[in-house]
Amino acid sequence: MKINPAKSFAALFIIASSLAVSCSKNTTNTSGLYVPTNADTTANATLQELQQGRVLYIDHCADCHSLYSPDDYSANQWPQVLSSMAPRAGLSSANTLLVKKYLTKGK
Repeated sequence: MKINPAKSFAALFIIASSLAVSCSKNTTNTSGLYVPTNADTTANATLQELQQGRVLYIDHCADCHSLYSPDDYSANQWPQVLSSMAPRAGLSSANTLLVKKYLTKGK
């Protein structure tokens, strides 16, 4: 059986392109998503922690689903949501805490 190099290359190119597209970053619109300000700091969360949590939330959670507003769940509900989702998103415990601070607005 003779292999056609042009067809083999075309098939390989299609497969590689498909993988590249499926693994690319989600281009979720975050313009309506809560942005922490100095007024949002609490005894439990600095502005830097809130901002880092927002970046981690966008970078890790939007890969699999649309992003929820922090107001979609209460400060008491977010920890339960995060406990099931953080491992799927590949978040370390330190990064999970930052995301929790962002989603609970420092509460």
